[in-house]
Amino acid sequence: MKLEELPTPSLLVDLDRMERNIAAMAATFADAGLALRPHVKTSKCWEVARRQLDAGAVGFTCSTPAEVAWLRGQGVADLLWAHAPVGPRKVEFAVSTARDGGLTVALDSLDAGRPLSDAAAAAGVTVPFLLEVNTGHARLGVDPDRAVATAAGLAALPGLALRGVMTHEGHVSLESDRGSLERAGAAAGALLVSVAEALRTAGHEAALVSVGSTPGVTSAPFAPGVTEGRPGTYVYFDANQTRLGSCTVDQCALTVLGTVLTVRDDGRVITDAGVKAMSSDTIGAIGSVGVVCDLDGVPLPGVTFFDGNEEHGFLLDDERRLSVGDLVRLVPNHACGTTNMWSHVVPVRDGAAVGEWSIAARH
Repeated sequence: MKLEELPTPSLLVDLDRMERNIAAMAATFADAGLALRPHVKTSKCWEVARRQLDAGAVGFTCSTPAEVAWLRGQGVADLLWAHAPVGPRKVEFAVSTARDGGLTVALDSLDAGRPLSDAAAAAGVTVPFLLEVNTGHARLGVDPDRAVATAAGLAALPGLALRGVMTHEGHVSLESDRGSLERAGAAAGALLVSVAEALRTAGHEAALVSVGSTPGVTSAPFAPGVTEGRPGTYVYFDANQTRLGSCTVDQCALTVLGTVLTVRDDGRVITDAGVKAMSSDTIGAIGSVGVVCDLDGVPLPGVTFFDGNEEHGFLLDDERRLSVGDLVRLVPNHACGTTNMWSHVVPVRDGAAVGEWSIAARH
């Protein structure tokens, strides 16, 4: 089917670009002797995940119980739930899933660990966990100077088994240039390794040393002593990653197809692809919703995507090249958030739609 025949807005994935992204990351990790555990939240799509496994991924990182349950249903046996299972329903889910093996969870405090320990011990189940460490992002994670004490407390609880340490070095994206970003990523990886070494010195298990982010994937995993990386966005890339220097626009596989609805005298162009069709992440910070491209996925010079309402995208066309009825492909700021807005994605090869793939575990 020609792209011109698709309804708009539609979510598209360029298969050639996606497959190149998968192959390149897999080769980089294989050459370095590192395990690659992609974050599945970027695609939530089995056709994509299967290709990542075929390329050598050891398993997946998940954010939600829905992602874990979905991948277990697909037969994936090695999953990291990179989120503390806090609350009765999440505790129950973690224990019941861990009973069959193949699930590791993240913990960063005794307060989070005790209810899980109580439930696991009562069920006669051992739940493996990684100690999440704050290496600078300051979202989740124990501070490094408290890591050994926290690990000791958690490891002493029945029903829990410490496997190692993990971090999300998301703070690297705040650096002002690529060189600073690379140095921050390397520092985060080295800091996590030092925590793992301190745990081992104290007599604790720390075989796994896991880092995770796409902007940091060229630096943090390569700190000596890191064992695995968990990038997610790399499979599609997005406009945010182009600004961070993680990729170029011609590597961005995910786009939203939109139609020009009206053209204003001041150069503003209104499309039918608004923030309900793509993530609104970072609009306020960078003054952009994404990158405007033609039907071949090539950026249109002088056209910017500066704002969006629910069902409308606002472009500025300095060269007055767009007309009512024209189609554009919009690279979203954030691929992960965009995916979660959709029930399916249309794979595209050689400029034509070649099917429809379901997006799972959205809630």
